Amino acid sequence: MTAAARALALLAESDQTVAVAESLTGGLVAAELTSVPGASRAFRGSVTAYATALKRDLLGVDAALLERRGAVDPDVALQMAAGARDRLAAGWGIATTGVAGPDPQDGQPVGTVYVAVCGPAGGALGAGKVAALRLNGDRAEIRRESVRSVLELLVSELSGNARAQDTEQNGGN
Repeated sequence: MTAAARALALLAESDQTVAVAESLTGGLVAAELTSVPGASRAFRGSVTAYATALKRDLLGVDAALLERRGAVDPDVALQMAAGARDRLAAGWGIATTGVAGPDPQDGQPVGTVYVAVCGPAGGALGAGKVAALRLNGDRAEIRRESVRSVLELLVSELSGNARAQDTEQNGGN
């Protein structure tokens, strides 16, 4: 079973949804999710915010943060995930931002990628987690590995969240 299928199954089991914010992956995460039969039970939609201004305008990423650090940044990834979650009315948001090449961007070398997951727990950003990746390979390989990584991060967070809920329901034992 693919990471996309595992994520969608976990979401459907708990009657939850996910939304996607993508930059360097250009819609590949959404395509991977929607390739799974029955994806519509859990997949809300996606925003491909390739341009930095769209990260700010469509996803609500802080303009000062983008100005200070650029789009390839762990906090930007987390804010993108939170923006997708909030603006597409999903329980979970996931995001990709980074440099697929051929040239460096925002002072970051090719292969620098941040993937993020933002869950439904309290707080403005919810329960968020970011993974920093340093990927090798050509543009296509970097983009493919970014897709796999963000979906695996989502599966990991969903699995941990399910375990926490199970522990809570069973009196902490």
